[in-house]
Amino acid sequence: MISAHGVSVTLGSRTVLSDIELNVDRGDWLCVIGPNGAGKSTLLRYLAGIVTGRGSLDLSGKSSTSLNRRQRAQAVALVPQTPVIPDGITVTDYVLLGRAPHIHAMAVESRRDLHSVHEALVQLDLMDMADRVVGTLSGGERQRVLLARALAQDAPILLLDEPTTALDVGHQQQVLELIETLRRERHLAVISTMHDLTLAGQYADRLMLLNHGLIVAQGTAEEVLTEATVARFYGARVRIVLDEDGRPAVLPVRGVLDESQ
Repeated sequence: MISAHGVSVTLGSRTVLSDIELNVDRGDWLCVIGPNGAGKSTLLRYLAGIVTGRGSLDLSGKSSTSLNRRQRAQAVALVPQTPVIPDGITVTDYVLLGRAPHIHAMAVESRRDLHSVHEALVQLDLMDMADRVVGTLSGGERQRVLLARALAQDAPILLLDEPTTALDVGHQQQVLELIETLRRERHLAVISTMHDLTLAGQYADRLMLLNHGLIVAQGTAEEVLTEATVARFYGARVRIVLDEDGRPAVLPVRGVLDESQ
């Protein structure tokens, strides 16, 4: 579904990504983790076509260089960490923006466009909020609206940049369970970034750890989230505990500063 080889991205004079390799099939969930400044968001922006770089990228079996802007938006939907939301826009109108890649210039939305919007609102339980202004919603509600816009885009590849940022633990779980349901029902290829290592390990099929723009570890959560790896690349002392399903939880160890003095 999405395949990148030898990808490098330079912003200004700084190389942000180097020799990135990834393959994600439909129905798979890859979570990109790493310390601040590792290049996680830049990778999603490259995959979405917002920044350019060297290397090759195939989307749904086609080279990204053969796709125009509209075709690329039909293949990839990005939910950014800090989206631009027009002042005063309603939930329905914002979700309708997701249909832009399917509506030709000077044309109006079709019955199919309106159906896609309605379907996204229903699936994310937003019908009661359809006429509300997005700016008046809570963090969890707004995150569902962002997902609804991405779903209305009808793209088989979903990119999520820190989808649980600023959400409490209950809304974090609701959003991630919703993503899990949607990717299985719609057979989406999902690539997300996430700071919370426990959540990343609980939900993603595979993890990719970036550090200074390089892939330093990848595999299952059990393979990537080890105490030694977290200590080396995050500078954190942690304890790894496996739940009943064998998925790791990352727990910080207290007293590190005292012991280092």
